[in-house]
Amino acid sequence: MAALRLGLAGAGRMGRNHLRAIAGSAVVKVTAIAEPVASTRSLLQGADSALYGSLDDMLDTAPIDAVLVCVPSDLHLTTIKRLVDAHMPTLCEKPVGVAGSEAREAAALIDAAGLPFQVGFWRRFVPSLMRLRERIARGELGDIYAVANFQWDGAPPGANFRAHSGGIFVDMGVHEFDQTRWLVQQEFGAITSVASGIAGERWPGDPESAHAIAELSGGTTAIVSLGRRFPLGDVCKVEVFGTKDAEECKFLWPPGADDTFFGALRQQAESFARHVRGEPLQGADAHDAAAALGAAERAAAQMAGS
Repeated sequence: MAALRLGLAGAGRMGRNHLRAIAGSAVVKVTAIAEPVASTRSLLQGADSALYGSLDDMLDTAPIDAVLVCVPSDLHLTTIKRLVDAHMPTLCEKPVGVAGSEAREAAALIDAAGLPFQVGFWRRFVPSLMRLRERIARGELGDIYAVANFQWDGAPPGANFRAHSGGIFVDMGVHEFDQTRWLVQQEFGAITSVASGIAGERWPGDPESAHAIAELSGGTTAIVSLGRRFPLGDVCKVEVFGTKDAEECKFLWPPGADDTFFGALRQQAESFARHVRGEPLQGADAHDAAAALGAAERAAAQMAGS
């Protein structure tokens, strides 16, 4: 079977990460790229994909089967609306907007259209996390006391990215909120959060480090620790504590962090391709995005009010 022809909407940092991950896949291939910024398009000269200056031009011209959305987060909803109008299956980078209301609106649009839609919560495709989830589901850890999530980046992103990201809980923390829901199959209740007063470079409304503790619907406690500056580079881990056992999973950690990240992105894209062709959805859907973004939004609001 021929590879699914994927159009990429947005070729910034994350868009180029997807290009790197998907390169060489026999299941999915990026054949067209829509990027409005000329300087970013210039970085793609020589790529084995047709280049377009706008999403409309790509949709009107390129022979594609689906679209991968990597535009800034505050453009997710308007982009999804355009793709629904074009009846185009979509793999959308997280968080599907910068507010829970945007993610819920996107979910309603997708449901009404009946289109294949997947959200880029790539951690659902990390082998070590998949094994941990299976251990929890089999009861090997017993009843779960707590899930402690840590995501610390090597250095803060650029000013333009931070201006459109929604802040640290929406930009980074949605991964932890989705990861927790997926691992233990519980929903978030009350959330308490706090920002660190220390920062290497201050950014209004976006602290370099923030932390949340939450109650889950099954009695488990969740901890989310986020940081935008860490000397070892980009790292992620989760610790799960149960009545029978506990496990620490450093699933994104030097020296193999890049292999884990790009491998999960590729598995995610290939899973989406199979879903477009009729297989059950393996990754996150729009309702998962709305739940994670809603929790992140509440954590951000609680932090702002503390």
